[in-house]
Amino acid sequence: MLYIYLAIVLFLLVFIVWNMIQEKNVLLQIDAALVVVPLVLRLLLIK
Repeated sequence: MLYIYLAIVLFLLVFIVWNMIQEKNVLLQIDAALVVVPLVLRLLLIK
């Protein structure tokens, strides 16, 4: 079950980073970066 959870987190993380790279608006990039930080911590199993 843990590996399914980590796969979902990784899937979301990849798409959010992809969206952040393609976004032109700096405020939306910052917003995406704020979402990325907790997902990376979850992926590394740091709560």
